[in-house]
Amino acid sequence: MELWNSTLGNDFILMGILNDSGSPELLCAIFSVLYMLALTSNGLLLLVITMDSRLHVPMYFLLGQLSLMDLLFTTVVAPKALVDFLRQEKTISFGGCALQMFLALTLGGAEDLLLAFMAYDRYVAICHPLNYMILMRPRVCSLMVATPWILASLNALGHTLYTMHFPFCMSRQIRHLLCEIPPLLKLACADTSRYELMVYVTGVIFLLPPLFVIVVSYMLILFTVLHMSSNEGRQKALVTCSSHLTVVGMFYGAATFMYVLPSSFHSPKQDNIISVFYTIITPALNPLIYSLRNKEVMGALQRVLGKCM
Repeated sequence: MELWNSTLGNDFILMGILNDSGSPELLCAIFSVLYMLALTSNGLLLLVITMDSRLHVPMYFLLGQLSLMDLLFTTVVAPKALVDFLRQEKTISFGGCALQMFLALTLGGAEDLLLAFMAYDRYVAICHPLNYMILMRPRVCSLMVATPWILASLNALGHTLYTMHFPFCMSRQIRHLLCEIPPLLKLACADTSRYELMVYVTGVIFLLPPLFVIVVSYMLILFTVLHMSSNEGRQKALVTCSSHLTVVGMFYGAATFMYVLPSSFHSPKQDNIISVFYTIITPALNPLIYSLRNKEVMGALQRVLGKCM
């Protein structure tokens, strides 16, 4: 079988969920609404956290980073998918595919690590409130933000370079919403079994330790909350933590399905649905989950909008 990938002139064809759907126009409209919702809600949350001095605390500093990652993550995927569908143009260049893969892996990996730091922040705030400003001092917060970006970008760079070095067959159709490792490896004309094992191992390393931190943090938080004498304090802690756990469940569930479960357990159609979930749906819902039940955020939003109007 003839091979190709020696020049950047060779394009891939992204056969995303819009092209395989029975009602592509309806799905395109839904994607457009969700993308605009993600842009608006994450943009507003970033604006509020930046402009309102009352939110200049570690919790909202980390939440602002999550909104930035979500905004960038969905922008890496959604506009390309929507424009391609409207123009009936499904191709993506070899270099464009590599760039999209690198950005998606960086943003997904960074969000994975950031969620663990956010859980630790809630643990310190609820279980050690008197030491909160010491344990979460500005230097520590900056380190919590920088670490996910650095580790995720290094991991993404290694995986992108190694994935794109494989010889690909003449079949250029990627049955996926975006350029990701699993669907691309199915086009490779070389033995990828060892690399697939490495992808599995790095996926486990990136997902399980942060998830362990999150689970332990919230077990300790739950134990502390149950022993609180103040009903108001207990209610506030439970509202904040339930929002975070909802986001964690959506993100880690999708990431585990995509990168930890063996490929034999999922089909291209399932992969497409999962990719839509963590690249479009979750970024649109995260700001709403964090802000609608948060009186501090809603109050800050009213103050900021009041100043602007």
